[in-house]
Amino acid sequence: MRRNIFNSLLFLALVSVIMACKTKKAIVKPPSVVETKEDTRKSETIKLLRDKDISFSTLSLKAKAGLDINGNTNNVNMNIRMEKDKKIWVSITALGIEVARALITPDSIKVRNNLQGVYLKKPFNYVHTYTNKQVDFALLQAIFSGNTVGDFFRDETLIAQENGVWTLSGVNEGLAYRVIFNTLLKVNEHNLNDIASGRALRVLYGEYQNINGYLFPTNLKINSMAGDKRININLDFSKIERNVELEFPFNVPNKYEVIN
Repeated sequence: MRRNIFNSLLFLALVSVIMACKTKKAIVKPPSVVETKEDTRKSETIKLLRDKDISFSTLSLKAKAGLDINGNTNNVNMNIRMEKDKKIWVSITALGIEVARALITPDSIKVRNNLQGVYLKKPFNYVHTYTNKQVDFALLQAIFSGNTVGDFFRDETLIAQENGVWTLSGVNEGLAYRVIFNTLLKVNEHNLNDIASGRALRVLYGEYQNINGYLFPTNLKINSMAGDKRININLDFSKIERNVELEFPFNVPNKYEVIN
């Protein structure tokens, strides 16, 4: 039972990082149509879309999260910190108690379950237990920050306008992807499907706000399916700080049991 609970919490932590009160920042309303020409060359369209990515060295986020894991619902708080291309740190609390902490780097994954007193350390490819092998640190970072995913801009990627907005679609080594942008030229929806394994991930972004000249989502919803696991996460961001000094503490008490 302990192992089952820990695996569920690990899966939650992993999905949460690929991701309070409503924000007080001014919401940026998208125009009704995209102000671009349909005959824009592919390279110019790619630059147009990627130029809207938020630039950061660090991001600090606080959010309230509604979680639904295989029908079991809970409300928690999340404190999430990112150092670009280096690490993602997340602390999950409930009723004022930290229940879990995770640290993900391009090479490794560490998860500490405070409720069960257990700890896991694995190479990054352990996430492929739950996801397609094409899921890497860069993809998780891009999805969580609302930025574009670099690997989706491939030579064979289909870039088109549908109903006045840009879409990307293609297949990368068994991972089918479809990205829909809004009229602000920001990502509105990610759809990832591993047809062979039956794994799927859908990320929906809500309204966008202006953070020091960059657009950042006020909330995001994650719907994940991997085998018999179903996870739905709704994150509402209450505090967003960009390019501030951050610490990423992760220590494990000696009494914690290592889980393999």
